[in-house]
Amino acid sequence: MIDKNPSRNDYARGALRFLTELIAWVGAPWALWPHSAALAIGAVVLLIGLPMVFSTPGDRPGGDTPVAVPGVVTILLVLMQLAAATAAAWALWPLWAAAATTVLCLIVTVTEQPRWRWLLRAPSNPTGAQPGKSS
Repeated sequence: MIDKNPSRNDYARGALRFLTELIAWVGAPWALWPHSAALAIGAVVLLIGLPMVFSTPGDRPGGDTPVAVPGVVTILLVLMQLAAATAAAWALWPLWAAAATTVLCLIVTVTEQPRWRWLLRAPSNPTGAQPGKSS
């Protein structure tokens, strides 16, 4: 039997991570817009586009993205989202909301540890085939 969820993602951890992603996707461009429309659009492209294109094989139960990357890259993408969510919250919102967002991001770094351990051990190309070459 093939494990369809080898990274052991679960709904609770995924929901917490998704909430921080939403905060980053909305907050970063919102905070950057008054300074530069190009920066705001660039933030959206980076925060949404990079994870859509790059992921570690086996990390997503629904399927993999076009470009396989080592687990450390996926971890760095999550950390980018968490940093963007935290920075945007402090730039935009009142103290209580920024503090709550910061606590949420810290909780996500703790709850993500099983997934991150798996990602650090996961092969970036489990089939052994070289990208761009047929087997």
